[in-house]
Amino acid sequence: MTGVPASAAGGPSGARRAAAGAAPDKAPGASAGRSAARSAEGGVSGAAPGTGQGDAPGAASGARQGAAAGADDGGDGGGAAVGDGSESAVVDAQDDGKPARGGKLAAAAVNQASVWNVANLLTMLRLILVPAFVALMLADGGYDPAWRALAWAAFAIAMITDLFDGHLARRYNLVTDFGKIADPIADKAIMGAALICLSALGDLPWWVTGVILGRELGITLLRFLVIRYGVIPASRGGKLKTLTQGVAVGMYVLPLTGWLATLRFWVMAAAVVLTVVTGLDYVKQAIVLRRQGIAERKAALEEKEA
Repeated sequence: MTGVPASAAGGPSGARRAAAGAAPDKAPGASAGRSAARSAEGGVSGAAPGTGQGDAPGAASGARQGAAAGADDGGDGGGAAVGDGSESAVVDAQDDGKPARGGKLAAAAVNQASVWNVANLLTMLRLILVPAFVALMLADGGYDPAWRALAWAAFAIAMITDLFDGHLARRYNLVTDFGKIADPIADKAIMGAALICLSALGDLPWWVTGVILGRELGITLLRFLVIRYGVIPASRGGKLKTLTQGVAVGMYVLPLTGWLATLRFWVMAAAVVLTVVTGLDYVKQAIVLRRQGIAERKAALEEKEA
């Protein structure tokens, strides 16, 4: 096509018709065709910066958040959610021949989940259930079967929401600073309240409560101590421990008798064993992580001095 830039082929149809009509014999309309083609080229090239701005940060942010969420389940949701938003901005820019209005702002909005999202609301519900559970557990002296059944229902709801809020936050990119702080607090609060109430009522030995709560608080503190060197990922053993603890404590909250009472004893025994074993494993990981971090820093300093 004589005198018409190749990039103008994707421009407006009016530019293509004008350029096509001017190409064969440089008719009087040729300069107008070339001018229209240049305008089309300018429109297409003008869209490129907009698409780049909308696409690159969105993809990079999605990758970072997906990797962060992937510590537990592969991060299959965070990156995809951000990528879809930025991709929409790119498509709009390409179709219109100019940067999509608000494309960059829309991508940024996707990255900033509201505190009042469904995952955080479930976490707040768990926090509210803690005092409600204690009140139900200790009602009428703590031994009324009806009140204990209601306490068990509150505890079960708290445990179920614990499974869903984390999954929803990772799957739909709803991770917030509030959730990062409130979620572990809610987990420890409901479990600690249940264990202390059971021990106070004489249903569970105090040493069991001490082992479980001591392990949870100790590992939480250990994570903060080694966070400068890296993050200790959640293990399958840790997840199994949490599930076993929840089932065992739930069985102790209910006024069970007979073989069910015997069964809950063994479930609690398994929970205690998993609590100790996974706790020791986390300590081992923390020691290895710290040694690796110190070695890497030392090597970096030596390389810098050399």
